[in-house]
Amino acid sequence: MSENWERLVEALADDDAAVTAARLADRLGVSDRTVRSYVAQANRTGEMVVESGPDGYRLDRTAWARVLHARSEAEEAATPDGRRARLIRDLVDARDGLDVHDVASAAHVSESTVEADLGRVRARLQGSGLSLVRDGSRVRLAGPETAMRRLLGSLVREEGRRGIRDLSSLRAGFPSMEGFRSSLVSGLREAGYAPNEYALDDVLLHVAIALDRVGRDRVLVDAEDTETTETTPAAAGTPGAGAADGAAAASTAAAPAALSGLLDRLVRTEFDVRLPRAELDHLARLVGTRVATSQHGPAREAVVREIVARISREWLVELGDDRFIERLALHVENLAARAAEQSYSRNPLTASIKSAYPLIYDLAVYLASELARLEGITVNDDEIAYLAMHLGAQLERTRSRGDVVRVAVDVPEYHDARALLVERLRNALGDEADLVDDEPDEADLVVAVLPPDSPMPAVVTVAPFPTDDDVDRVRTEVARLRRGRRRARLASTLSHSIGPELFVRGVGGRDREAVIRLLGERLIDAGVIDDAYVQGALERERMSSTAFTDLLAVPHAMTMTASRSAIAIAIDERAIEWGDANVHVVALIAFAEDGRAEFQSVFDQFVEAFSEPENVRRLVRGATDYPGLLAELSGLMAT
Repeated sequence: MSENWERLVEALADDDAAVTAARLADRLGVSDRTVRSYVAQANRTGEMVVESGPDGYRLDRTAWARVLHARSEAEEAATPDGRRARLIRDLVDARDGLDVHDVASAAHVSESTVEADLGRVRARLQGSGLSLVRDGSRVRLAGPETAMRRLLGSLVREEGRRGIRDLSSLRAGFPSMEGFRSSLVSGLREAGYAPNEYALDDVLLHVAIALDRVGRDRVLVDAEDTETTETTPAAAGTPGAGAADGAAAASTAAAPAALSGLLDRLVRTEFDVRLPRAELDHLARLVGTRVATSQHGPAREAVVREIVARISREWLVELGDDRFIERLALHVENLAARAAEQSYSRNPLTASIKSAYPLIYDLAVYLASELARLEGITVNDDEIAYLAMHLGAQLERTRSRGDVVRVAVDVPEYHDARALLVERLRNALGDEADLVDDEPDEADLVVAVLPPDSPMPAVVTVAPFPTDDDVDRVRTEVARLRRGRRRARLASTLSHSIGPELFVRGVGGRDREAVIRLLGERLIDAGVIDDAYVQGALERERMSSTAFTDLLAVPHAMTMTASRSAIAIAIDERAIEWGDANVHVVALIAFAEDGRAEFQSVFDQFVEAFSEPENVRRLVRGATDYPGLLAELSGLMAT
């Protein structure tokens, strides 16, 4: 940090309790007097950052967050991006426009710089429904209010991604926003809706912007709002969107009265503001399509049931539960409305779902592709991740017990001591283990109170009344055995699936489609797949990147038409651009029809094995030839 007193703030940030001056002085290597000086400097920032009391000093984290935010905004305003963001916000707020001379003077830049900024703003506005209108030195933003608000929302989200401004800073002007949030969630539940809190921040952003704009006497009108919705670029230009757009338009044409009434009550209670009817209806449509799924009556059930049945057949998973299909169909109905307006919900878990659960994400990609084919619903990665959350939750309910560990409990009978121990273990291990009555030598793991007379491969010795540490050791050993089984299966599959002709070291600067074609040619030459499979892999890649970790991509087709299961691998020390990622290892996986049962374990475990960046780097360093590839894979699979 640039100031010495900020070292004091760092030290206080490590403690929730008050810290004495003596401890701080010792930690910072200064005198008590210098500590008092640092406290005074910290509190000259415009906020009482450090509180003093009889027990010492304590950091006011809220005040410090305000200081950091004000500083970051000031630093951002001095950058070209920040200057243009400020210009856009001022144009949106200025009903009569801005004078170019005044803008240059306030920003301490030349008028030519402002003119250049206006040129970039004009380019950004293309397709937004807004335009810059010039009259001499004055310039103003022209267009419907809904487009103004979309621009403000995208600006806030962009600044948040740059770490400068996020929703919390926008909330600062609305002290009751947290109360509004919790009241909205509980109100939705009471009204018979299932809330989606992952997408709630985006809707709260719209609420905050609406309150701000209404306070500036910039309100929506019914005609403008309807016209903007009907002429949205998504509705006009999305290929194959006709049927979906019609259904979405019908579903969003009128906001549910229950949601409008709920929002009206909450806004008046929390903000003491009465919004016009058009504003309430607009927000109700956003809530109804993004964060509130009705729990009354199925929607699009037939098409969803058809797709789910196909997924169950192709991937040998159990997804046929009627309640699950009803929930998913209701979600798809709202998804169709969002897709028709290209007003997608953001998902903060997209990256983690994609990397941690690649098969589930891939099932969601297939579901999305079928929705596009059958219903004309085109979705992005964030919406695919929401579909994956539905699928993952259902698979978790019905997941296979193939990796269940058989655990024998070897405890001498004495009153109910054995029964209590078995019950404790059963509660701790859940579905990961079966507690069996077989002889210990027939079990995968033995939990014993006394050490066994003869050596056994897997034994955990615990107390008759096990401690938390005892239970943790049993749980750890069960997890180790399950992981070992999966790794062993993967190692066996890899050794049979990767031949020397399927290994490529260095791809010569090819882009990702060229790399897929390169590996596809190797598989075609080996008689594993045909060109149709390669085209399928390319189509799958265009739907959503298969870079499931930062360094590893696993392209594949959505069909299982290979003559046998095989994997072609390309490794390059130089990064390969793969969508938003830079990968060093590419594995094109081809699965045969009779290898469907392997798909989940191989696909998930391959990504899991290389989820650690160091494992990928180790493979890149060591796999200089085919023997080196097998050696590194064997070593990594054994860990």
